[in-house]
Amino acid sequence: MTDGNWERSALEQLARDSLDERRRARRWGILFKGLAFGLLLAGLLSTLVVIGSRERLCLDRCTALVEVRGELDASGRASAERVIAGLQAAFKNGGTKGVVVRVNSPGGSPVQAGQIYDEMRRLRAAYPDIPLYVVVDEIAASGGYYVASAGDRIYVDKASIIGSIGVIMEGFGFTGAMDKIGVERRVVTAGENKSFLDPFEPVDPMQRAYVQQMLDDIHQQFIAAVKDGRGARLKDEPGMFSGLVWNGKRAVDLGLADGLGSLDSVARDIVKAEEIVDFTPEDNLAERVARKFGATMAGELGLKLRSAIPGWR
Repeated sequence: MTDGNWERSALEQLARDSLDERRRARRWGILFKGLAFGLLLAGLLSTLVVIGSRERLCLDRCTALVEVRGELDASGRASAERVIAGLQAAFKNGGTKGVVVRVNSPGGSPVQAGQIYDEMRRLRAAYPDIPLYVVVDEIAASGGYYVASAGDRIYVDKASIIGSIGVIMEGFGFTGAMDKIGVERRVVTAGENKSFLDPFEPVDPMQRAYVQQMLDDIHQQFIAAVKDGRGARLKDEPGMFSGLVWNGKRAVDLGLADGLGSLDSVARDIVKAEEIVDFTPEDNLAERVARKFGATMAGELGLKLRSAIPGWR
């Protein structure tokens, strides 16, 4: 090997060694940065947990809040499981002087409403020294009012929407459209009612009567719950249980509510504990991300529809 080749080989080896060293340094740098970020994230999450715990900390005197917000649905924010968990935590807390259920719901599942109602009544009996009040925001209708009627007293805004004490089951029928476009429905069942209220077939009078009886039974359960919760405060109003709704002021006149008030005024003037501590179970991270993603996708879809369809609102 000539001196020139040796020098060249040495320089190439030195360059390779230097490059390898830089690569190793870069890997270590990435590792340390990742560890640092992980520690920072863990610290931030710990801080958030502490802050969340402080928000629910009530050592002396407080008004415990539980939210019933949105449609009553087993997989939603106003599910019986979530609301009941909040109620139980609120009543068990040593500093709770009164519990307020704030309702803003148009209704939903009668099963979810009934479960929340029953637990509210059970907890009220189990903790006789802790009053249970309901404050209505914009609306407590149908199942939302079912829940509200379990409270000791109901407070509303004068413009709140109250009532809709009724039951509904709805769907669509496509028989006329199928006839027009020449589509034939083919279905095979074992059991004469297995295709119950099939939207592609004419309504069977016997099935309709069966559904009506079922809805009437559920309606009577709803009425009984309201009467049990409100008692003699209900006025003799012919349309009380017909599915009609009233504003908050009229609801007070009819005995569907007890007075005008907000969360703050009830905590301050009725419970006599101005500090309000929210015991509503929080969404986990996955639920928050899913809800945010869903809202974003819905917004984008709406934008595309507005762009594609003249007059879309």
